[in-house]
Amino acid sequence: MSNIIKITDFSSPELDIYARLTEVQLLNRREPEKGIFIAESPKVIERALNAGCVPISFLMEERHVENQAKELIARCGDIPVYTATLEVLTQLTGFKLTRGMLCAMYRPKLPTVSEICRNARRVAVLEDVMNPTNVGAIFRSAAALGIDAVLLTSASSNPLYRRSIRVSMGTVFQVPWTFLGADGIGELRALGFKTAAMALKADSLPIFDPRLAAEEKLAIVLGTEGDGLAAKTIADCDYTVLIPMSHGVDSLNVAAASAVAFYQLGLLSALDGSDKVKL
Repeated sequence: MSNIIKITDFSSPELDIYARLTEVQLLNRREPEKGIFIAESPKVIERALNAGCVPISFLMEERHVENQAKELIARCGDIPVYTATLEVLTQLTGFKLTRGMLCAMYRPKLPTVSEICRNARRVAVLEDVMNPTNVGAIFRSAAALGIDAVLLTSASSNPLYRRSIRVSMGTVFQVPWTFLGADGIGELRALGFKTAAMALKADSLPIFDPRLAAEEKLAIVLGTEGDGLAAKTIADCDYTVLIPMSHGVDSLNVAAASAVAFYQLGLLSALDGSDKVKL
C-alpha cells in the first residue's frame, strides 16, 4: 500500500537525504553498511531495483504518482513517497529533477575482487579517476562494449554518487564493480589477468595489435584525468597501449578513450564469427 506524503515542512528531517546531506555524508565512510545513494529518473530507479537495491523513500512530482512512477511505487511496498510540485521540489533540492523523481536507497555491500572477476574475460581498471561524470560515462561504455567488471582505486570517485549514476543511465547497477586493494595489478595477475596500461609511450602497442585481442583475460587500465597513469602502474603492467590519432592530437578524455578501448579490446575481441555477441 502506498504511503503518499505531501511536503508541507521543508525542515522535516526525513528530507535531509535529498536536500541537506552531501554526497560524502550519504556515503558514510565510518559505517559503510549504513550508506545511502540517490537514484534519479524512472529508468535509473528501475535498474537499481532490478539489481536488488533496497529503497528507503521516494521524492517526486505529484503528477507522477499515478503515471510513470506507479509501477515503481508498487514494487517498493509502503515506503514514504514525498510529493510536491516541480517548483517546490526544485526549491527544496536546489536543482531541477531529471523527470521529476528521486529515490533514496541503501548502498549494497560490495563484492570482492575475486568474486566479480571469477568468470570475467575483460575488466576495466580506473586509477584515481576522480570526476564523477567521467566515471558514469565509463560505466555506460563498459556496459555497452563487452566489459565484464569495473575495478577502481580508492581515490577514484564513487560510482554511486548521484551524478555518476545519472550519467551512466543506471548501468552502475548492471556492471559489477568494486574497489581494488593497494596492489591492484598484483591482485589481477594472481587471478590470471594480463594487464594493458593505456599510456603514451614510445614502446606502446597500437590498440589493434592482435596480441591484445588474443589474451584470454585482459584488464584495461585507465588513468586519472590530466596526469594519466602513475609510472609504477605502467611499469607493472604487461602491455602499454595507445590509441593512434590524427591531426597532432595525442590524447583523449579518459571517458572517450575508454569507449574506444572497450570497443576494440572488449566487444570486437569477443567476436569470433559466431553469434556469441549480438550487435
